[in-house]
Amino acid sequence: MTTIDGLPGLGSSTRVMLADEVYAVMQQAILDGTLPPNTRVNAGELARQFDVSPTPVREALARLESDGLVEKHALKGYRTSDLLNREQLREMFELRLLLEPGTAAHAAARRTQEQLDALVTEIDLGRQAVGTDDAYALLSQHDVRLHDLVFRAAGNATALTAYNRTHCHLHTYRLAYTGTYVPDTVEEHAQIVTAIAAGDAAAAESAMRSHIENSATRLLVTLDS
Repeated sequence: MTTIDGLPGLGSSTRVMLADEVYAVMQQAILDGTLPPNTRVNAGELARQFDVSPTPVREALARLESDGLVEKHALKGYRTSDLLNREQLREMFELRLLLEPGTAAHAAARRTQEQLDALVTEIDLGRQAVGTDDAYALLSQHDVRLHDLVFRAAGNATALTAYNRTHCHLHTYRLAYTGTYVPDTVEEHAQIVTAIAAGDAAAAESAMRSHIENSATRLLVTLDS
Protein backbone atom coordinates (compact mmCIF):
# COMPACT_ATOMS: atom_id res chain seq x y z
CA MET A 1 0.00 0.00 0.00
CA THR A 2 1.27 3.48 -0.89
CA THR A 3 1.66 5.54 2.27
CA ILE A 4 3.26 8.85 3.17
CA ASP A 5 4.40 9.23 6.76
CA GLY A 6 3.60 12.39 8.71
CA LEU A 7 0.63 13.63 6.75
CA PRO A 8 -0.63 16.97 8.09
CA GLY A 9 -4.23 17.37 9.13
CA LEU A 10 -6.08 18.65 6.11
CA GLY A 11 -8.95 20.11 8.10
CA SER A 12 -12.23 21.19 6.50
CA SER A 13 -10.86 23.28 3.63
CA THR A 14 -12.68 23.67 0.35
CA ARG A 15 -12.12 21.09 -2.36
CA VAL A 16 -9.67 23.33 -4.23
CA MET A 17 -7.60 23.95 -1.10
CA LEU A 18 -7.64 20.25 -0.32
CA ALA A 19 -6.28 19.48 -3.76
CA ASP A 20 -3.52 22.06 -3.24
CA GLU A 21 -2.57 20.56 0.12
CA VAL A 22 -2.60 17.00 -1.19
CA TYR A 23 -0.45 18.12 -4.10
CA ALA A 24 2.05 19.86 -1.81
CA VAL A 25 2.45 16.86 0.50
CA MET A 26 2.76 14.39 -2.36
CA GLN A 27 5.19 16.61 -4.24
CA GLN A 28 7.47 16.88 -1.21
CA ALA A 29 7.25 13.12 -0.59
CA ILE A 30 8.40 12.46 -4.16
CA LEU A 31 11.14 15.10 -4.05
CA ASP A 32 12.70 13.90 -0.78
CA GLY A 33 12.44 10.20 -1.65
CA THR A 34 9.67 9.25 0.76
CA LEU A 35 7.94 8.02 -2.39
CA PRO A 36 10.92 6.58 -4.31
CA PRO A 37 11.24 6.55 -8.10
CA ASN A 38 9.09 4.03 -9.98
CA THR A 39 6.73 3.49 -7.04
CA ARG A 40 3.09 2.62 -7.67
CA VAL A 41 0.72 5.36 -6.50
CA ASN A 42 -2.89 4.36 -5.96
CA ALA A 43 -5.39 7.22 -5.82
CA GLY A 44 -7.92 5.30 -3.74
CA GLU A 45 -5.36 4.26 -1.13
CA LEU A 46 -4.03 7.81 -0.87
CA ALA A 47 -7.57 9.21 -0.53
CA ARG A 48 -8.13 6.91 2.44
CA GLN A 49 -4.81 7.92 3.98
CA PHE A 50 -5.55 11.62 3.52
CA ASP A 51 -9.17 11.07 4.63
CA VAL A 52 -10.50 12.92 1.58
CA SER A 53 -12.55 11.98 -1.44
CA PRO A 54 -10.65 10.62 -4.48
CA THR A 55 -11.23 13.88 -6.40
CA PRO A 56 -8.50 16.05 -4.78
CA VAL A 57 -6.05 13.16 -5.03
CA ARG A 58 -6.78 12.77 -8.75
CA GLU A 59 -6.34 16.51 -9.22
CA ALA A 60 -3.04 16.41 -7.35
CA LEU A 61 -1.85 13.48 -9.47
CA ALA A 62 -2.73 15.35 -12.66
CA ARG A 63 -0.59 18.28 -11.52
CA LEU A 64 2.26 15.97 -10.54
CA GLU A 65 2.06 14.38 -13.98
CA SER A 66 2.37 17.85 -15.52
CA ASP A 67 5.46 18.38 -13.31
CA GLY A 68 6.98 15.18 -14.64
CA LEU A 69 7.03 13.67 -11.16
CA VAL A 70 4.49 10.91 -11.84
CA GLU A 71 3.54 9.02 -14.99
CA LYS A 72 0.14 7.60 -15.89
CA HIS A 73 0.13 4.15 -17.46
CA ALA A 74 -2.90 2.80 -19.28
CA LEU A 75 -4.82 0.26 -17.19
CA LYS A 76 -2.11 0.41 -14.50
CA GLY A 77 -2.58 3.81 -12.87
CA TYR A 78 0.20 6.11 -11.70
CA ARG A 79 3.83 5.52 -10.79
CA THR A 80 6.43 8.00 -9.62
CA SER A 81 8.77 8.81 -12.50
CA ASP A 82 12.38 7.72 -12.66
CA LEU A 83 15.19 10.14 -11.88
CA LEU A 84 16.79 11.97 -14.77
CA ASN A 85 19.53 9.99 -16.48
CA ARG A 86 22.82 11.51 -17.69
CA GLU A 87 21.48 12.38 -21.13
CA GLN A 88 18.35 14.04 -19.76
CA LEU A 89 20.46 15.94 -17.25
CA ARG A 90 22.80 17.11 -20.01
CA GLU A 91 19.86 18.32 -22.09
CA MET A 92 18.33 20.15 -19.14
CA PHE A 93 21.55 22.05 -18.43
CA GLU A 94 22.05 22.81 -22.12
CA LEU A 95 18.65 24.47 -22.06
CA ARG A 96 19.54 26.41 -18.92
CA LEU A 97 22.76 27.62 -20.54
CA LEU A 98 20.73 28.86 -23.49
CA LEU A 99 18.19 30.67 -21.30
CA GLU A 100 19.80 31.92 -18.13
CA PRO A 101 23.13 33.65 -18.87
CA GLY A 102 21.45 36.00 -21.35
CA THR A 103 18.59 36.48 -18.93
CA ALA A 104 21.03 37.55 -16.20
CA ALA A 105 22.59 40.04 -18.62
CA HIS A 106 19.16 41.53 -19.35
CA ALA A 107 18.43 41.66 -15.62
CA ALA A 108 21.57 43.76 -15.09
CA ALA A 109 20.33 46.23 -17.70
CA ARG A 110 16.63 46.28 -16.85
CA ARG A 111 16.18 45.57 -13.13
CA THR A 112 14.32 48.07 -11.00
CA GLN A 113 15.48 49.10 -7.54
CA GLU A 114 12.64 47.07 -6.03
CA GLN A 115 13.76 43.98 -7.93
CA LEU A 116 17.36 44.53 -6.88
CA ASP A 117 16.30 44.90 -3.24
CA ALA A 118 14.44 41.57 -3.53
CA LEU A 119 17.54 39.87 -4.97
CA VAL A 120 19.78 41.22 -2.19
CA THR A 121 17.27 40.11 0.44
CA GLU A 122 17.20 36.65 -1.12
CA ILE A 123 20.98 36.33 -0.84
CA ASP A 124 20.72 37.24 2.86
CA LEU A 125 18.06 34.56 3.34
CA GLY A 126 20.25 31.99 1.62
CA ARG A 127 23.25 32.79 3.80
CA GLN A 128 21.13 32.65 6.97
CA ALA A 129 19.93 29.15 6.05
CA VAL A 130 23.43 27.67 5.71
CA GLY A 131 24.19 25.33 8.60
CA THR A 132 20.63 25.11 9.93
CA ASP A 133 18.98 21.77 10.64
CA ASP A 134 16.72 22.08 7.60
CA ALA A 135 19.32 23.82 5.41
CA TYR A 136 18.74 21.62 2.38
CA ALA A 137 15.02 22.36 2.14
CA LEU A 138 15.49 26.06 2.89
CA LEU A 139 18.32 26.49 0.42
CA SER A 140 16.52 24.57 -2.28
CA GLN A 141 13.60 26.97 -1.86
CA HIS A 142 16.07 29.86 -1.96
CA ASP A 143 17.45 28.53 -5.24
CA VAL A 144 13.99 28.47 -6.83
CA ARG A 145 13.21 32.02 -5.66
CA LEU A 146 16.58 33.44 -6.75
CA HIS A 147 16.34 32.19 -10.32
CA ASP A 148 12.72 33.30 -10.55
CA LEU A 149 13.69 36.80 -9.40
CA VAL A 150 16.43 37.01 -12.04
CA PHE A 151 13.98 36.05 -14.78
CA ARG A 152 11.49 38.64 -13.53
CA ALA A 153 14.16 41.34 -13.35
CA ALA A 154 15.03 40.58 -16.98
CA GLY A 155 11.46 41.42 -17.94
CA ASN A 156 11.03 38.44 -20.27
CA ALA A 157 7.87 36.55 -19.40
CA THR A 158 8.33 34.17 -22.33
CA ALA A 159 11.74 33.04 -21.07
CA LEU A 160 10.35 32.56 -17.57
CA THR A 161 7.46 30.48 -18.90
CA ALA A 162 9.84 28.31 -20.93
CA TYR A 163 12.01 27.73 -17.87
CA ASN A 164 9.07 26.92 -15.62
CA ARG A 165 7.67 24.41 -18.10
CA THR A 166 10.82 22.33 -17.84
CA HIS A 167 10.42 22.05 -14.03
CA CYS A 168 14.21 22.18 -13.79
CA HIS A 169 14.17 23.00 -10.09
CA LEU A 170 12.01 19.99 -9.24
CA HIS A 171 14.20 17.53 -11.12
CA THR A 172 17.38 19.08 -9.74
CA TYR A 173 16.07 18.94 -6.17
CA ARG A 174 15.01 15.33 -6.56
CA LEU A 175 18.26 14.19 -8.14
CA ALA A 176 20.49 15.97 -5.64
CA TYR A 177 18.54 15.23 -2.46
CA THR A 178 20.89 13.96 0.23
CA GLY A 179 19.75 15.92 3.27
CA THR A 180 22.66 18.33 2.77
CA TYR A 181 23.31 21.27 0.49
CA VAL A 182 26.41 22.80 -1.05
CA PRO A 183 26.76 26.31 0.46
CA ASP A 184 28.91 27.33 -2.54
CA THR A 185 25.68 27.77 -4.45
CA VAL A 186 24.68 30.74 -2.30
CA GLU A 187 27.99 32.47 -2.98
CA GLU A 188 27.60 31.79 -6.70
CA HIS A 189 24.16 33.42 -6.47
CA ALA A 190 25.76 36.37 -4.65
CA GLN A 191 28.20 36.90 -7.51
CA ILE A 192 25.29 37.00 -9.97
CA VAL A 193 23.42 39.54 -7.84
CA THR A 194 26.53 41.68 -7.36
CA ALA A 195 26.93 41.91 -11.13
CA ILE A 196 23.24 42.72 -11.60
CA ALA A 197 23.49 45.41 -8.91
CA ALA A 198 26.45 46.95 -10.73
CA GLY A 199 24.54 46.96 -13.99
CA ASP A 200 27.34 44.88 -15.52
CA ALA A 201 25.63 42.72 -18.12
CA ALA A 202 28.78 40.87 -19.18
CA ALA A 203 29.70 40.00 -15.59
CA ALA A 204 26.14 38.89 -14.81
CA GLU A 205 26.11 36.64 -17.87
CA SER A 206 29.49 35.15 -16.95
CA ALA A 207 28.53 34.59 -13.30
CA MET A 208 25.30 32.85 -14.28
CA ARG A 209 27.08 30.67 -16.81
CA SER A 210 29.67 29.61 -14.23
CA HIS A 211 26.94 28.87 -11.70
CA ILE A 212 25.00 26.65 -14.09
CA GLU A 213 28.14 24.80 -15.18
CA ASN A 214 29.13 24.25 -11.54
CA SER A 215 25.62 23.02 -10.73
CA ALA A 216 25.79 20.54 -13.59
CA THR A 217 29.15 19.25 -12.37
CA ARG A 218 27.85 18.81 -8.81
CA LEU A 219 24.81 16.89 -10.02
CA LEU A 220 26.86 14.63 -12.29
CA VAL A 221 29.03 13.69 -9.30
CA THR A 222 25.85 12.83 -7.38
CA LEU A 223 24.47 10.86 -10.32
CA ASP A 224 27.68 8.91 -10.84
CA SER A 225 27.99 8.04 -7.17
